Amino acid sequence: MSAVMITRKVRKWEKLPGKNTFCCDGRVMMARQKGVFYLTLFLIVGTCALFFAFECPYLAIHLSPTIPFFAALLFLFVIAMLLRTSFSDPGVLPRALPEEATFIEMEIEAANGNVPAGQRPPPRIRNVQINNQIVKLKYCYTCKIFRPPRASHCSICDNCVDRFDHHCPWVGNCVGKRNYRYFYLFTTSLSLLTIYIFTFDIVHVVMRSVDNGFLNTLKETPGTYLEVLVCFFTLWSVVGLTGFHTYLISLNQTTNEDIKGSWSGKNRVQNPYSHKNIFKNCCEVLCGPTYPSVLDRRGLMQDDMPVSATPAAPSSSSLSSSNPVPQTTKTTAPLIPNEHTPDDAKPSIADSAEKSPSPKEELPPAQKVPPLASPETDAETTLAKDKIH
Repeated sequence: MSAVMITRKVRKWEKLPGKNTFCCDGRVMMARQKGVFYLTLFLIVGTCALFFAFECPYLAIHLSPTIPFFAALLFLFVIAMLLRTSFSDPGVLPRALPEEATFIEMEIEAANGNVPAGQRPPPRIRNVQINNQIVKLKYCYTCKIFRPPRASHCSICDNCVDRFDHHCPWVGNCVGKRNYRYFYLFTTSLSLLTIYIFTFDIVHVVMRSVDNGFLNTLKETPGTYLEVLVCFFTLWSVVGLTGFHTYLISLNQTTNEDIKGSWSGKNRVQNPYSHKNIFKNCCEVLCGPTYPSVLDRRGLMQDDMPVSATPAAPSSSSLSSSNPVPQTTKTTAPLIPNEHTPDDAKPSIADSAEKSPSPKEELPPAQKVPPLASPETDAETTLAKDKIH
């Protein structure tokens, strides 16, 4: 058995490490844990579907036809921002190639020198200066790179993400440099949509209760009660999340930095990324340039795939045709002649006796070798011959 290497071209997303899933030939990138994302999508679509089915027909006739129109616009914008946040690359940094990782290791060893046995090596940190302030770049042992400023390694996606904010299970993806603005627009528009539906649910119940009563209104529109409950419990979390990220944007700070206290007053370190102006910070985060992905997910690369090559086993027909086995027939007479055996093929007793000697027959005696004569016997024999002559 021998292995044959076959080289084929594949997309780069098929060989990317980490715990992400890809769809549509690498165009869609998400985390593997997508169950909560489907729950988010179900709650948004389900609540809006109930609103369009029970409240909008009544409100469009008795109040204004623009109510379902603006609700539809908000709904489409929320879905668009959710999918844009969930399906995009948050800013994943590529891992170092084996040659690059080896070179970085050599640089680190040369900088640290020989560490004595049993002593902990110094931390792998590089210092860079940003806005006249020293910022530390930490080494990622998984990706084998020095992470850029504000980047961090996501333990759920197992990737380093540039300007890492947090991993949001509600959108099924990390929130980072490339999708943070869409995440903020999603939370803001969802807050507006929740307030919008909750407000007109109350208006619808009040207007119907004036004519039919409160209990009859709930019986006629059972979906309204469910919408009010969903919007009431969703309102506090979504609006609170939007307010928290508005505060972070005004400071040009990430959730990860806020949790770790990177720029708090305790460390006496000022945020080097802040412009000391709320308007400038908001413009940089929300209106800055869109950064391209550095993964090149749909690029082509060569992949060597080993294939085991086993020689085909020859068939029995080919073996018989190529190497014929000679067939020999041997006719043996039966030991006991019977009536079906011809007389000439019957063995006689004399022939059998001649061919097989009896055990009593003695073997011919072995030829005796005369003993060697001694020198005295040879001398006496010679004297006797002389006397006779």
